[in-house]
Amino acid sequence: MARSRIVPVPPNWFAVAMGTSIVATGAHALPVRLPGLDAVAWAFWALAGLALVVAVLATAAHLRADRGALRSYLDDPAVAPFYGAPAMGLLAYGAATLLVARPLLGHAAVAVDAVLWLAGTALGLATAIGVPVLAFTRHRVGVDAASGAWLMPVVPPMVSAATGALLLPYLDGAAAQTMALACYAMFGASALAAIVLITQIWSRLAHHQRGAAAAVPTLWIVLGPLGQSVTAVGLLADHAGPAVGVPDQTLRMFALLYGVPVMGFALLWLAIAGAITAMTAREGMPFSLAFWAFTFPVGTMVTGASSLAAHTGAVALDGLAVGLFALLLVGWGVAATGTVRDLRGRRAGVLSVPQELVNA
Repeated sequence: MARSRIVPVPPNWFAVAMGTSIVATGAHALPVRLPGLDAVAWAFWALAGLALVVAVLATAAHLRADRGALRSYLDDPAVAPFYGAPAMGLLAYGAATLLVARPLLGHAAVAVDAVLWLAGTALGLATAIGVPVLAFTRHRVGVDAASGAWLMPVVPPMVSAATGALLLPYLDGAAAQTMALACYAMFGASALAAIVLITQIWSRLAHHQRGAAAAVPTLWIVLGPLGQSVTAVGLLADHAGPAVGVPDQTLRMFALLYGVPVMGFALLWLAIAGAITAMTAREGMPFSLAFWAFTFPVGTMVTGASSLAAHTGAVALDGLAVGLFALLLVGWGVAATGTVRDLRGRRAGVLSVPQELVNA
């Protein structure tokens, strides 16, 4: 009997689309216009679109061929949290399309973003509710199991809050008000859930140390809700005032009072995660799809720092945004190179994923 060419496609493959989309968005958002930035934004937007299409089609083929795969993944406490990745993949690419491709696509870019925002938000809210319910009722995990991956299902509403703010200029009346209030509500829901989980991750590290080398890159996921929340309050300050009846200056003040301290903690965590990653890499850190955690979380810090720079005019924040963008490019290069090398070395096909990559 011929061997089936349909191979497992776990949800963390959507991290490729997330990490590539955020490079395009970050290049567009930078407060300092450097030579070649527009070309970088266009190139990564196109690559992200290809990655998203491949991930969607491969996932559909896999789930159609194996009708029990979805339930199996959701019942696995190591895999279920990554169902936040498909939602964020849709949301991230929608935002990149609106920001980068609007000169080419015109109003179609708005329509594409709106469709992807609705789909990504619905899926993201489903994972933000459903995965914790599964964790609280079915999953069995050890006392040392807390990891950055636990943040994946609760971060999508924060991404929806940030990307939804970009759609506010295209809405008016009750629709704009509803969107703005929904964005602030999703910001709060995701931020509070992230606080709870980050404290558990810190406690696990203090009591059980870093754990398996393959899972160390997931520490970078902590940066995601931090940077994205700074981005969200900044974009809402820019666009939500008329919709909620609050002066723009008040919202900008909140964005700064919230954003600067949270960015400070994000930089602290970046230093901690970077040091642990460097130590682990020297000892031997095998490639896994978790390497894509070097991209999207750092990208949210780029957009967050860019928003703070725009609101303050601070040269230091300009430099921070550019430095973080350089780190993002390095992270994307490391993740992409590792992914290509890994795929070339597998006879099963370009979407083959061994169990250790799924669990990482």
